[in-house]
Amino acid sequence: MNQSYIPPKIWQWQPGNGGKFAQINRPTAGATHTRNLPQGQHPLQLYSMATPNGVKVTILLEELLALGIQDAEYDAWFINILEGEQFSSGFVAINPNSKIPAMVDYSVQPPQRIFESASILFYLAEKYSAFIPQEFHAKTECMNWLFWQMGSAPLLGGGFGHFYAYAPEKIAYPIDRFTMEVKRQLDVLNQHLEQHAYMAGEEYSIADMAIWPWYGALVLGRLYEAAEFLQVQEYPHVLRWAQALDVRPAVQRGRIVNRTWGESFERLRERHSADDLP
Repeated sequence: MNQSYIPPKIWQWQPGNGGKFAQINRPTAGATHTRNLPQGQHPLQLYSMATPNGVKVTILLEELLALGIQDAEYDAWFINILEGEQFSSGFVAINPNSKIPAMVDYSVQPPQRIFESASILFYLAEKYSAFIPQEFHAKTECMNWLFWQMGSAPLLGGGFGHFYAYAPEKIAYPIDRFTMEVKRQLDVLNQHLEQHAYMAGEEYSIADMAIWPWYGALVLGRLYEAAEFLQVQEYPHVLRWAQALDVRPAVQRGRIVNRTWGESFERLRERHSADDLP
């Protein structure tokens, strides 16, 4: 049994406090260094990395392009969050919270910054009138699930994922606590998807694009190597939904944008076809 931790009366930050992200964790906000962000030729400039939160946005952009909406062409710039690039002065200017993804739309004046993944999804869906239901009830249902994801996924990522996969030592209490919660969330999704093809009903929407990179990846065995531990086969309707999205060409393209430095949209399109995407 681990020795009990007794919190001090006043918490003090200890740099390099252990764990995979210790080198970039700190208790203050703002820029740590001066660096301008690059800018490409398209009105939409995306600064991100292919984490689940980043993939949400690239899936939507690729789906918009698949519809033939050429105004959704974008430049994707890799932000290496493990090296602290999200704390540059340029990035902080478009997202003071220093989290990916972040975007600037230069098609409007003044240029519009957009940060937080749900905000970007909503902004783009509204801008191009696509992947968001127009009927009031269905639109509300879409927003219900969009914000469900924003409230629930931190318990999957920062809770379960951190303590199961990244913490410097395995501690039963947080792993058990967050495993219970993640399985409850999967059951919420499973019961809903038993009755519906997609999250907002029968219409594929930004709610699916927000939830799939987290929970779809989880049940498909791509997140934290935890599929067996969580017994994901217990959620057949989530698996059915996850597999249905996984074969969409735009989803496959969206998964690989911003995986490595310099992987712009155009280069990815040239190098990959729907048949050879991972």
